Amino acid sequence: MIELLTTKYTYLTVVVLLAIGAYVMIESDNFVKKIIGMNIFQTGIFVFFISAAYRAGGRSPVVRSGGGGGPFVSPLPHVLILTAIVVGVSLTAVALGLVVRIYESYGTINEDTLEEVRAND
Repeated sequence: MIELLTTKYTYLTVVVLLAIGAYVMIESDNFVKKIIGMNIFQTGIFVFFISAAYRAGGRSPVVRSGGGGGPFVSPLPHVLILTAIVVGVSLTAVALGLVVRIYESYGTINEDTLEEVRAND
C-alpha cells in the first residue's frame, strides 16, 4: 500500500482535490464558496489528465535535425487542459458576475437566505 501511494501520489492528489471540491460545493450555502469548490474540483480534473499523460522518459514531440527516436509525450492532453483552463476561468468570471448581480438584487449570497427572500416576494 505504501509503495502504491509513493508511486501514484498524483492520483491520490486527484482524489483529495475532487473530494474537497465536491464537499465544498455540496455543504456550503455561500455562493462564493461554491465557486471556490468548483474551481478546486476543476483543478483535480486537470491534475488527473496531466498525470495520465505523463510518460516516464518521454520527450517533447519535436524532431530535431538528424532525427532521433525515443518515447515522445503526446501533446493532446496538455492542449486540452489549456483549453479547459481558459473555459474554467471564463466560467468562474460568469459565476462571480452572477453572484454580484444576486447580491445587488437581494442583498445576500447565502443560498438559504435567498430562498427565504424569494419565498416572501
